[in-house]
Amino acid sequence: MKVNLIQTIIAISMSMLISYGLYNSCENANKILLSIGSFVFLASTLTTTFGTSFESPRTTTNIRVVSGVFFIIALLMNLFYLFQTNFSTTSYIVFNGIVFLIFILITYSINKSKA
Repeated sequence: MKVNLIQTIIAISMSMLISYGLYNSCENANKILLSIGSFVFLASTLTTTFGTSFESPRTTTNIRVVSGVFFIIALLMNLFYLFQTNFSTTSYIVFNGIVFLIFILITYSINKSKA
């Protein structure tokens, strides 16, 4: 795995800006949880989408597509929680955690299979 530093910094900066926007738009008591959770998930997916490349071009393409799809899923999930007037901390952590772990599992499996 090779990390491109400039693209990684841009991906992390984009994630920070999106998380900041979610933080300012949220009128719930869990706005800090929403912003930190969205930053971790979005930064992971965007960094994998833009900032990394792998030995095989096929592996790189597959992982970038999976990461892009999970970025959109994460963004939609966080927007859903943004518009909820009173969401549970437990439900947010459980649902985002499960989806994040599925993302990691798929990405690891693609990289391990040398596709």
